[in-house]
Amino acid sequence: MSIDSAVDGISVDDLNVSYGAVRALRDVSVHIKPGRICGLVGMNGAGKSTLFKSLMGVIPIHSGRLSFLGEPSVKARRAGMIGYVPQHDDIDTTFPLSVQDVVMLGRYGYQNWVRHPRAVDREAVAEAIERVELTGLAKRQIGQLSGGQRKRVFVARALAQHARVLLLDEPFAGVDKRSEATIVSVLHDLVADGATILVATHDLHSLPALCAESVLINRTVLMHGETKTVLEPQNLARAFDLSADEAREVIR
Repeated sequence: MSIDSAVDGISVDDLNVSYGAVRALRDVSVHIKPGRICGLVGMNGAGKSTLFKSLMGVIPIHSGRLSFLGEPSVKARRAGMIGYVPQHDDIDTTFPLSVQDVVMLGRYGYQNWVRHPRAVDREAVAEAIERVELTGLAKRQIGQLSGGQRKRVFVARALAQHARVLLLDEPFAGVDKRSEATIVSVLHDLVADGATILVATHDLHSLPALCAESVLINRTVLMHGETKTVLEPQNLARAFDLSADEAREVIR
């Protein structure tokens, strides 16, 4: 698929979000082009999850503008353009849902009100499960999977949705090396096809290999640029309230 470099995959302008009297995000502006993986870096409470929830329309914004691939945020979400891979499982693992049942949730936006899967839905689900290397576990109950395997299931759900913008919240936390490698491979394939990906992660050591650019956030955007520059000790010190020497130890 050709990439239109004139349109931002993710466009955030002057975003402000409050929880009561507490301003969680202040004047946040971020622009990410299609065909890019962008890291989102900040300490706990810096606003990473709040930004994701704002992009997904889960929480109301106080002010600002959001758009995806040139479309207003509400229209983009209704069209299924945005996929979300949560930090924590959003599926009840005790409920009798199989891997393919969970991935099929990504097809709901394409189905009628009775949610009866068509051949095209089943094909999309099978292809997504194959891409995350879980075909042999397609009928396995979701609660019987490892944490890394469940994370791959949620990536497959976004793939089946055919989302062109993907938000991943700590996708590598607590996952095995095979799952991490599979997810990274899928992400690189997606951006090669023109997708826009935003990844929140605490794993600063693997960030340069995954993301060419990163955003440093502490309730507002402190820096957005090449990942190597963003991870320089003096910049991390600002974001994590550390001294420069302490920041050097973090990335050593």
